[in-house]
Amino acid sequence: MLRAAVEQIEARGVTAVRIADVASALGVSNALVLYHFSSKEKLVAAAFAYAAQSDLAHLRKLLGRRTTAVRRLHAAMRWYAPTGRAKGWRLWIEGWGAALREPGLRAVTRDLDQQWKAALTDVIAEGAASGEFRCASPADAAWRLTALLDGLAVQMTSYAGGPGGLTRVRMLDWADDALARELGIERAALTSR
Repeated sequence: MLRAAVEQIEARGVTAVRIADVASALGVSNALVLYHFSSKEKLVAAAFAYAAQSDLAHLRKLLGRRTTAVRRLHAAMRWYAPTGRAKGWRLWIEGWGAALREPGLRAVTRDLDQQWKAALTDVIAEGAASGEFRCASPADAAWRLTALLDGLAVQMTSYAGGPGGLTRVRMLDWADDALARELGIERAALTSR
């Protein structure tokens, strides 16, 4: 049911999707969907939580690898970047907009955002503590890196391919520059063996 809800949200948008759309996609009654989720708002919030769990699991897998903190962070940044394999940027951009008006969705997106930043913070703190790089405030660095990638995702998703739009190469260059700056290392160290 949640997978169908995510598909319908991606196809129709958060504000336009209806309980009837999800029910129709599943071939069930509206009442069955409402039995499990008493409102559209609760269905949408649960669908967003569902959609994020696989991305969070993959992030934790990347950050848990047995390699340097720099390599793990670089892999996570590349994967999360809007040209990476992290799915659903359109979904998340719409979700952020809807969260302005929907307290339930706002709580879900805030929690997922905090989990993402906490995972990055832990690896940055680990690398700084081991002397691999310098970072005075791992939490602040995680916030800045996430904010940069989220902003770039809006640009890439909304305007890529248009006149004056941001290119994939340029976006990845900016992300690499920001990561190297936050870690106090040379950019070449991000990909060195």
